[in-house]
Amino acid sequence: MKLLVFGSLNIDHTYQVHHLVREGETLSSSVYTKNVGGKGFNQAVALAKAGLPVFFAGAIGKDGIFLKEYLQELNMDVSNIRVLDVPTGHAIIQVDEAGSNSIILYGGANQAISEEQIDHVLAQFDEGDYILLQNEISQGENILRKAHSKGIHVILNPSPISPELLTWPLNMVDWLILNEIEGADLSGKNDPDEIIAVLMNDLHIPHIVLTLGEKGAMYACKSACMRQNAIAATVVDTTAAGDTFTGYFFASILSGKKPSEALLTAAAASALAISKEGAAKSIPWAKDVVCK
Repeated sequence: MKLLVFGSLNIDHTYQVHHLVREGETLSSSVYTKNVGGKGFNQAVALAKAGLPVFFAGAIGKDGIFLKEYLQELNMDVSNIRVLDVPTGHAIIQVDEAGSNSIILYGGANQAISEEQIDHVLAQFDEGDYILLQNEISQGENILRKAHSKGIHVILNPSPISPELLTWPLNMVDWLILNEIEGADLSGKNDPDEIIAVLMNDLHIPHIVLTLGEKGAMYACKSACMRQNAIAATVVDTTAAGDTFTGYFFASILSGKKPSEALLTAAAASALAISKEGAAKSIPWAKDVVCK
């Protein structure tokens, strides 16, 4: 069994400012940082730090080679990350003194995934393998359909929700992991139990993981429904909480753990992640994740 993450790679440019810039204003920044990012990237890092072998497919520009090198240092197979003649996807992030932010996102190479690349990548995987998808790259629906047709188990984190994603054949998804806002968008419901009921019964998704922030998380399938409380932590930065949870949950499942064990492990890992600044760099290593 192999796991492929076919997802986004971003460069995050973050500027600390007194206030968010106004129309026509030129504003000085007190601090600038350049970080690795992207939901696909962060979730792959979490999977790797949790101890699972990971294959990554995606696209960057020549300015994003360091992203590929970062993943390679985690012993990830990065042979299917293409370097294109377009800029790497990136975000320009302003953060003011109160912690509020404003973000400009540029898709770049993430929006240049071709059908030829999809076919080349999926040819290397077989029935019974797994693929983890998000909604930050182009051709997402095409990847979903082609992977499903090969008998590859599809894990989908439908983030960010878009009008196009609402038309995807979600009945081809084997595992859906999402937060309560995304759950409400897909189901039209706000109550967690009702969200799960719609996703399972109307959209015919067999396995659902619903994260609920400080209220914890839920897992449901036809034969069971269980809840995991959030683990108390000093909150410093919640940026990578969801991606950490996703990575550790599926690393646990694919390593043979029961869903209840996977929920606990993912909750413990997320608690560690939010106690540190940053995204990928805040994701803990498995040796530091203690489940009580």
